[in-house]
Amino acid sequence: MSAPITTDIVIVGAGPVGLFAVFEAGLLKMRCHVVDALPQIGGQLSEIYPRKPIYDIPGFPDVLAQDLIDNLEKQIEPFHPTYSLGERVETVEKLEDGSFVVGTNEGTQIHAKAVCIAGGLGSFEPRKPPLENLADYEGGKGIQYMVKDPEKFRGRKVVIAGGGDSALDWCMYLADVAEELTLVHRNNGFRGAPDSAAKVEQLAQEGKINLLLSTNVTALNGDGQLASMEVTNKAKEVKTIEVDDFIPLFGLSPKLGPIGEWNLGIEKNQVEVDTEKFQTSTEGIFAIGDINTYPGKLKLILSGFHESALMAHAAFKYMNPGAKVNLKYTTVNGVSGF
Repeated sequence: MSAPITTDIVIVGAGPVGLFAVFEAGLLKMRCHVVDALPQIGGQLSEIYPRKPIYDIPGFPDVLAQDLIDNLEKQIEPFHPTYSLGERVETVEKLEDGSFVVGTNEGTQIHAKAVCIAGGLGSFEPRKPPLENLADYEGGKGIQYMVKDPEKFRGRKVVIAGGGDSALDWCMYLADVAEELTLVHRNNGFRGAPDSAAKVEQLAQEGKINLLLSTNVTALNGDGQLASMEVTNKAKEVKTIEVDDFIPLFGLSPKLGPIGEWNLGIEKNQVEVDTEKFQTSTEGIFAIGDINTYPGKLKLILSGFHESALMAHAAFKYMNPGAKVNLKYTTVNGVSGF
């Protein structure tokens, strides 16, 4: 096991609220390490609807979800946050000195002075296809629910299932990586962006990918390792495809996950906080964004930004008892990193 990562605040969740929390903490010279179960930053905005316009961000009559994430990433660059992506926080242990040791499912250990949960609706788990022996090929035996490292698919026979933005985007990317790439979609049209759909259809016409529409994956085969699958179209015709890697991309379902086991105040799968510090029932652990609840709560990105600012000031006071927070306005002082 590698040496623990040391930081001021662990932020659990890399969605827009978690990213803005990095900015607010950075203004107070606090370092942040961000952990997210998804392989990239952006949370729901990047994973589920990157091209969807958002209309309630101050100063922007409308802004595409992914553009908002890109701007937030640029905004926090001066503060050099560090990341553990594609990892889920499993454990949080409070030490005698009031600091915390946070552990992930990949064995990463992070020592921090405070913890901020910005997990949106909770950790996201993939929606899985209803295949009888699906579990037999999970855990590195042929099924991947997210693409962490595209190079792992180089020279391999890959099947992607799905019709949304994520499936289309990865299909376009892996077309030049995989030896053979097949996209299976149960409908005749795609849910994703029309421009992406057109590009995927063009790849199929050029013979760079196999495109199977109105088709479902109906069976998986292999002796301990996925080797082939059966697909069935609407005419009930069955075809067998050789496959090394199967990537079903049917979206994500929010789950409270391990957070529910951290002995925090929970109400209807949300973490209870106060509205002065946005602190949970455990001193030093804060919760902001859609994961928290309090009287009058509004589930808006705007509300999460407000909560981030108050949380950062409260976390500073928790780490520095008795110290006075010197509130600075960026219009006067600008933004300086570490």
